[in-house]
Amino acid sequence: MNRLERKKKLIALLILRHLTIDDEDEEYMLHEHWNLRKKVSEIYNKRENEGIFKMLINNHLVDEEQRFKSYFRVTREMFAYILNLVEGDLTTASYNRVKTPITAAEKLALTLRFLATGESFRSLAFGYRISPSAISTFVPKVLAAIQKQLVPIFLPSPDQINWNQKAEEFKKRWDFPNCVAAIDGKHVRIVAPSKSGSLYFNFKGFFSIVLLAMIDANCKFVVIDVGSYGKEGDAGIFNKSKMGLLVKNETIFPPSKFLPHSNILLPHVIVGDEAFRLSEHIMKPYSKAQMLEDPNKRKFNYRLSKARRVSENAFGIMCAIFRIFFTPINLKPETVDSVIVVCCCLHNMLRDDYIHRNPSQLVKYQDVEDFPTQNMIPLAGTGGFTKSDGFQVRSRFTDYFSTQDFTNHED
Repeated sequence: MNRLERKKKLIALLILRHLTIDDEDEEYMLHEHWNLRKKVSEIYNKRENEGIFKMLINNHLVDEEQRFKSYFRVTREMFAYILNLVEGDLTTASYNRVKTPITAAEKLALTLRFLATGESFRSLAFGYRISPSAISTFVPKVLAAIQKQLVPIFLPSPDQINWNQKAEEFKKRWDFPNCVAAIDGKHVRIVAPSKSGSLYFNFKGFFSIVLLAMIDANCKFVVIDVGSYGKEGDAGIFNKSKMGLLVKNETIFPPSKFLPHSNILLPHVIVGDEAFRLSEHIMKPYSKAQMLEDPNKRKFNYRLSKARRVSENAFGIMCAIFRIFFTPINLKPETVDSVIVVCCCLHNMLRDDYIHRNPSQLVKYQDVEDFPTQNMIPLAGTGGFTKSDGFQVRSRFTDYFSTQDFTNHED
């Protein structure tokens, strides 16, 4: 460092001594301009003794399972399981400037709380005694580590899924034979990304990222596709998505099968709403006019809506647990993608635990009443061109439902 540079830094330090606490922004600019180390606030130096992780979690919540789950949305056992998977990727060694770095457990705890509440990083900083800049640095890393470890377990690739079992579950629980999944899509509201123009601006007039999902009879996500721009047409999103290719190539569908108690041989299908195109393997409801004219078509719509209800249940349950979806997500688009994928994985983990403890009750409907209608909206009902094979398959399902008397297992 030459004499002139030392003189400039000395002047900058003298100026800093005369700054008041209200001059925080000016102080920050001086530090940035002169490349000076900013003094760590005393509030963050007391993280180990006064932070939420010490005062609330370690001193109280670890001994109360119900309150622990209410705070983090996962049980103590699940928290320990996730921590064991990601600890190696999140642990930071101490060094000269940082003698006691933020632990992997603290990073995971703060990230799960962020997903559970949608609190801003600045708000979390006061409670956890961790600076907002540090939080904004490690949260994406924690999400990436969780995604890396949980996706192979809770969102396995389609070729590892037993689709015959999925079809059997739909027949048993929702009275729709030869159905392997329900499909649905949502626009997840985000804060407009910097310099993105109108890429994420959707038909409802806000910025969003699209989540497409296939859901099984247990309200679990089976296949998801995340990251499409909000401005894209909904039919185009599905056609280029991973599940669109799976349907087109017919790689997930078991061989055609006779419907129960009949000689009607039909292919396996997925059920969706008006946003999707009717085809041999995608069933959508009849229009309102057709339904009013024909009671058999009305009965088909009832059966399809009953089976498709699992998709709305799944989204509703996930949003009720992870309240981050109740506010526009103010993160980079790639981090928002990770948020969505991680929430889907955690949702599946929680569903497995719930179904294990409550095998006779699939859904608590009080869990799905509260839904962020302003921040997570369905795809537009366009559908696109219909294939003639789709008409034939739907017509045969209609004839079958009109002659069968089903027991309403889950009404």
